[in-house]
Amino acid sequence: MITYWEISLKYSIQKLELRGISPDELLGKAKEVGIEILELGEGDAVSFHSLPKLKHKDPFDRLIIWQAIRQELTLISKDKELKEYAKHGLTMLW
Repeated sequence: MITYWEISLKYSIQKLELRGISPDELLGKAKEVGIEILELGEGDAVSFHSLPKLKHKDPFDRLIIWQAIRQELTLISKDKELKEYAKHGLTMLW
């Protein structure tokens, strides 16, 4: 859900252009192709303060990183800065 929130925010302030789809349609399309949608759980939210404060400051990315660490999920991203969280339990692909 965090990713959809970020997309919607950036779209609304015109920092993101989408072609052929609106933010409102993304969730349905993702479900159509079998993408599992993760809710932000209470445990992820209240324990977020435990994520070490490294140089990566984007709050959306940091919350996604923390959710992946806590739930032992593999994060798919090309953002090389996120790899610094590997020593804190983040598993990445790409």
